[in-house]
Amino acid sequence: MTVNIFEGAAVMRVLALGGAGEMGRVAARVLHGDDRVTALTIADRDERAARKVAGELGAEARALDVTDGPSLAAALREADLVVNTVGPYFRFGPPILAAAIAAGCDYIDICDDPQPTADMLELDAEAKAAGVTALLGMGASPGVANLLAVRAGAELDRVDSLVTGWNIHSAHTEESAAATAAVVHGMRQISGNIPVTRAGARVERPALERVRLEYPGLGTGAGRSFGHPEAITLPLAFPGVEDATSVVVADRPTSAALLALRWAMNHRLLTVDRAALSAARLERLLPADPATLVAAGGLPPLFAIAEGERDGSPARAATALSQVPGLSMADNTGVPLAVGALLLAANPRPGVHAPETLLDPDQFFAAFASHCLGAPDPAAMTITTRSWASPDSNAAALSSALLTALIAAR
Repeated sequence: MTVNIFEGAAVMRVLALGGAGEMGRVAARVLHGDDRVTALTIADRDERAARKVAGELGAEARALDVTDGPSLAAALREADLVVNTVGPYFRFGPPILAAAIAAGCDYIDICDDPQPTADMLELDAEAKAAGVTALLGMGASPGVANLLAVRAGAELDRVDSLVTGWNIHSAHTEESAAATAAVVHGMRQISGNIPVTRAGARVERPALERVRLEYPGLGTGAGRSFGHPEAITLPLAFPGVEDATSVVVADRPTSAALLALRWAMNHRLLTVDRAALSAARLERLLPADPATLVAAGGLPPLFAIAEGERDGSPARAATALSQVPGLSMADNTGVPLAVGALLLAANPRPGVHAPETLLDPDQFFAAFASHCLGAPDPAAMTITTRSWASPDSNAAALSSALLTALIAAR
């Protein structure tokens, strides 16, 4: 029996801010194809680009500079939900969310910067008072990664530590200005200190610290700490957690390059923008073939590891994403954003949320599956391995799931 998780969901008018950009136009395509969306407006500072995307979809186009407060407010008052892909979020996230709350418009974004995430979470009381539901960071990481952590944590009786990880070799962008913006963000998040959770408190630690990973079924691996929101939002869903970290996984040459760029930025030999130019050149050299993303004995492209206690004994569980909607960062960010937007509309809960405090993982992965390559069964969307399971069963499950994903990607 198939359950319609959207049964009874209200139809809605959607405003796609930055909808002509790389991530925005993917989300807009998915939303426009859903019959619960009665009106879709592609709003962008670049009017020509907005008209091009809107024309391809049969949507409306609107020239809009988000720094024009009155124009932004007017656009928000005409929408039920705003999908915000305008970055950088440290500049545009909090003011756009505040404007959406003032307009009584629900809100969703792909904010992957921890500080504006923390700032926007402070608007929770205002959102509740206005009856506005806001969902922050609904992309791949953060976003899907947070829900993988919920699935891994659910395997344990007590969760002490959580790690979310993503493979830098799977994060390809298009060669465009939007891609440059993404790389600039990455350079900001590997320079200086980043917020993480340690001993139950939010603290600042140097970026790119080496993190040892014990992955059930795969053995020991390593990642480097990266400035992402999961490290500060996961304790909202797991109040007793002592440690939470987001890590980036890369091969040795790429890790060495990132460390070199960090050193140069921290010693003021390179600005963030100049470091991003160097990183962009490196990015174009990274392999794009999905078969290169899971080397023998390597870590999955997107995963979460929970460590704690089960049945009175130390235990670990790990959950990996085993199906994807495409091979680009735009697909793997924009599609979860659209799916999250539809779920938010179907199940609003006023306040400001991270994915792990608003969305049900089972509902999300069931909805996400239909947008993934090969339209996989929802049960095949993730694979969980456990420290208390036999090594053979863990290894077989991982091999089967990841092979299925790679075949679908061909």
